[in-house]
Amino acid sequence: MTAQSESDRTGVTEVTSVTQMECTPTVFERAQAHKPCPFGSGGTCCRACFMGPCRVVEGRKGRDVGVCGASAASIAAKNFSRMTAAGTSAHSDHGREVTQLFLATARGEAPGYEIRDERKLRMLARILGIEGNDTTDLAIKVGEQLLADFGRQEGEISFIRRAPVKRQEKWRQWGVTPRGVDREVVEMMHRTSVGVDQDHKNLILQASRTALADGWGGSMIATELQDILFGTPIPLRAKVNLGVLREDQVNLVIHGHEPALPELIVQAARDEELLALARANGATGINIAGICCTATEILMRHGIPVAGSFLQQELAIMTGAVDLMAVDVQCVMPSLPTVAQCFHTEIITTSEKAKIPGATHMVFHHENAPELAKQVIRRAIENFTNRGPVDIPKGTIDLIAGFSHETINYMLGGQFRSSYRPLNDAVTDGRIRGVVGVVGCNNPKINSGYVHTTLMRELIAHDVLVLTTGCAATAAAKDELLVPEAAEIAGSGLREICQAVGIPPILHMGSCVDNSRILIAATQMVLEGGLGDDLSEVPVAGAAPEWMSEKAVSIGQYFVASGVLVGFGVGFPTMGSEVVTDYLFEGIEEHAGGKWFCEPDPLEMARILIEQLDKKRAALKLKEVMYA
Repeated sequence: MTAQSESDRTGVTEVTSVTQMECTPTVFERAQAHKPCPFGSGGTCCRACFMGPCRVVEGRKGRDVGVCGASAASIAAKNFSRMTAAGTSAHSDHGREVTQLFLATARGEAPGYEIRDERKLRMLARILGIEGNDTTDLAIKVGEQLLADFGRQEGEISFIRRAPVKRQEKWRQWGVTPRGVDREVVEMMHRTSVGVDQDHKNLILQASRTALADGWGGSMIATELQDILFGTPIPLRAKVNLGVLREDQVNLVIHGHEPALPELIVQAARDEELLALARANGATGINIAGICCTATEILMRHGIPVAGSFLQQELAIMTGAVDLMAVDVQCVMPSLPTVAQCFHTEIITTSEKAKIPGATHMVFHHENAPELAKQVIRRAIENFTNRGPVDIPKGTIDLIAGFSHETINYMLGGQFRSSYRPLNDAVTDGRIRGVVGVVGCNNPKINSGYVHTTLMRELIAHDVLVLTTGCAATAAAKDELLVPEAAEIAGSGLREICQAVGIPPILHMGSCVDNSRILIAATQMVLEGGLGDDLSEVPVAGAAPEWMSEKAVSIGQYFVASGVLVGFGVGFPTMGSEVVTDYLFEGIEEHAGGKWFCEPDPLEMARILIEQLDKKRAALKLKEVMYA
């Protein structure tokens, strides 16, 4: 296997000329034109009031505090904490939408939806302490209890009990156990407003509690209820790259993060009446493709091909082949309608929370979902006849996705003896060094996908099992790393395991909210025994090497607060304050058991992660890595 070139992965070479000659600049040209503000990127620009904004330089007399007297450490901690709150809000508002749809489905008020994984519903009910046999009654009680977690004012959110007991005790001692998702976000925003909390450690404490409300609250709720509603993913083979667009078919691209409407669009695309309409308009069929995390959701459950990740959304339009792009929330570029004006593509926004000037607004509600799904497809079909020249990059790449916690459990032990014991034994025996989650966004500041894939290749070469989600997973797929054949470039121990089980050395576990699957997988390793009593003791680590979103900060912080080492590439948002950065990179480990680091170079990042796994292995007195 050989790594693909940058142009192969992004399709930039084939379509940039169109942009430069006929259209508006893309994210790549805009990134070159903008120079990041050093105060903003370092976290020491404060806009909490209008006495400023203040740009503070730590250690420079006369510039070391803002107008109000806030230090660089205070400002950097506030900005980091606000990013955490924003990321938590994004994931958790998604989780709330899913919970409300789940309840409406259970009550028979959401046409087109049903409970598809009753087994997982009953498992979740047991975890929540809910008893009963009637499926509808169980679903309503589960939905009501989880919905209450968003507005809960006291106590603890429900899924905290899923963490190892030792970890729960550490959270309570540290004072970071989330009470309710919304409460933690509101308190975080209050603490970071003008004239409130100024102590950087106290701010990071609340940021940790807020992030935990994401990972063990909003995100985990979204993942679990989506599985029950739409089906728990199982491994399947699909295609990735802009080449999945079809010149002879109506191309409808779904982009965003909430899978409720896309689920019904996928179903409606098989409707014979709509297929007949497509043929009547000159197309041979209807082709659904995905961008970003919605792509991952419909990929994991239906095998719908992935056109690209975050940085390919404009490039998909520039092929001239996208008849309609339906977007909802998060990571949707406001530039899409502007780019679409140069082609025939119609942009439709479907969330009442996210209107974009120049786009058609068609709001999704669960009551109108089946008809809206058909309306969207009809508009795509009608627009097919308006196409101009089409230039679709050639070639697609195979991938395998669908590795939920339940799937891993089953593959390791079968239907009746499902267990993480084979994985733990492989780690204990030294065939697998440990597990690293490589997740997160793409960033136009760097060569898209290069850092992700270079890091992943280095990790698996050193017998590290990699779990991946979101745009990182799409980058891995484009580099041919999400197929069993990729085990050929893995270390001997990991290769042996992958070939025996028939899995890739890098497991695609889903979208952004599905990072909660990685939490559950790591927890299961603890509960299985032999690898310590807490997440901070297991040889696991995480990285978001090409991050750009506030959601990545929240994800990273809930892993750190759960006891895991987490690395960022590109840069880190507190570098303007040595005090705060030192605390997040070292001091926080005393309370959390985990900590941050930042390393833009993927090979050096891999070295740091491998060193951490070996440190954890040594503390557990495990055997040396078998084939090192």
